[in-house]
Amino acid sequence: MDLLDWHRGRLSSRRLAVLVRHLPQDSATLRELHGEAAEWSVSDYLLAAVVDQLAEANWMFATVNRDEDAEPLEYPKPVPRPGAAERTTGADAAAPPSGSPDPPPVRNPTATELAQFFS
Repeated sequence: MDLLDWHRGRLSSRRLAVLVRHLPQDSATLRELHGEAAEWSVSDYLLAAVVDQLAEANWMFATVNRDEDAEPLEYPKPVPRPGAAERTTGADAAAPPSGSPDPPPVRNPTATELAQFFS
């Protein structure tokens, strides 16, 4: 398909929009628009969430069953997802809307809190 057909009037704007909208997931256009996120499917995001939850569950189990005098275990880091770094850092990071509340600070539960939760 020649994109000049749109300019020549042989390809309608609607047909061109439909063709662009239904490009394959691995197309150069989608990769340029969305970066690495274009390669991630819903299954990839779900699998990353499962891995994060499993790591968190293992951390909770190890925290509850460790010696109380031992050093606290480091909370597991989530699987990196495409676009996550761009949204949270950098000069181009979008600021939250002016009326939105600040997110609550992340606090890891203590071993005692976890034991009380699971008992």
